[in-house]
Amino acid sequence: MFRRAASLLALTAALAAACPAQAQRLAGARPDASTVEGGIWAVSDKAEQEARTKAELNADPALNAYVRGVMCKVAASHCADLRLYVMDRPFFNASMAPNGYAEVWSGLLLRTADEAELGFVLGHETSHFTQSHSLVAHQAAKNRANIGLAVSVAVAVVGVASAAGASTANEAQSIMDATGNLIDLLYLGQVAAYFRFSRQQEAEADRLGLEKAAAAGYESEAAAGSWRGLVAETQGSDFKRVRQSLARSSVFASHPLEAERILALETQAKVLKAGGERGRARHRAAIRPHLAAWLRDDLRRRDFGESLVLIDRLIEGGEDAGVLNFYRGEAYRLRRGDGDLAKARDAYLVAAVHPDVPAAVWRELGDIRRRDGDKAGAKAAYQSYLTKAPQAEDAWMVQDSLTNLEREN
Repeated sequence: MFRRAASLLALTAALAAACPAQAQRLAGARPDASTVEGGIWAVSDKAEQEARTKAELNADPALNAYVRGVMCKVAASHCADLRLYVMDRPFFNASMAPNGYAEVWSGLLLRTADEAELGFVLGHETSHFTQSHSLVAHQAAKNRANIGLAVSVAVAVVGVASAAGASTANEAQSIMDATGNLIDLLYLGQVAAYFRFSRQQEAEADRLGLEKAAAAGYESEAAAGSWRGLVAETQGSDFKRVRQSLARSSVFASHPLEAERILALETQAKVLKAGGERGRARHRAAIRPHLAAWLRDDLRRRDFGESLVLIDRLIEGGEDAGVLNFYRGEAYRLRRGDGDLAKARDAYLVAAVHPDVPAAVWRELGDIRRRDGDKAGAKAAYQSYLTKAPQAEDAWMVQDSLTNLEREN
């Protein structure tokens, strides 16, 4: 019966130790080292030092300057308090620690269709920073746990007293079981309350982030774009559990449900000043040198359905058709579902007519034509690959395949 009460007691003790009462301070101002936020800053400082040594750190000065420029537009007066690190990680993620250390991942840069969408996401993260959400979340969790503990202990005391006065052993056991169930519900309620508060913080960061992006001159209607894209990716996933995740609601979710979030952003966008820029061309120019590497990383996630939705969204702008159609072909080739090999071939052929096509398209076309029994077509494709990429690491393997085809004649 007392297992949840004990858990609440441990939770409360931990929060009390971690969250002493302290006055609010301005975002960006280093707190006293003896406070809990001072401890949070120390952890953030250590994480920032580690980030500088990570292999995933993207050192391209042009890309970093672009992303930092967008961040500073939405952060405005807080720009000087922030340090940005672009990380080559194939997931939609950005974060900003209380000490101003910020990360933006390549998966996010791929999935924001333009500068306005990126500006909203960075405005969202900046709002977490300016509102000191980490400290507020800890304090709220502490308060809720204290209340929950008090109620749980009271329930336990009443339950024990009632059981002691019961006329039979069965009646006493029933009282104890009911008391235990009530404590369990109180425990889960406290956990749920903590995560509901977190969702409230996310909603506030959305609202303030959109205001920051609009004030920076970005089109307000762009804010919901990346979320619509993520929903479409989830719906297109190869995995049933991922597709079903949109329909699930849990008290343990830390973000608002996607449909609610999109609707809130669309509603807010309507009341903000109309107009603003999207910055699609600038955004694509900044990420273009990294498209191939980032798409290669995305395919390593092995959810080819999601990757194909992402690639289709990138293709909508009519740019980079050679690279994008090549990686569309790669997604089909690697998935190897019914009809995927034919789809891969078609995507490679579309890619091949564009000037930005990777040389590897000819190697893959050679392999497909060889499987199809088109020896002449395979030889021509292999020869094209060797002409375009004579120093490729696998050039000797392609040459060996070409030599074997010539011997078969």
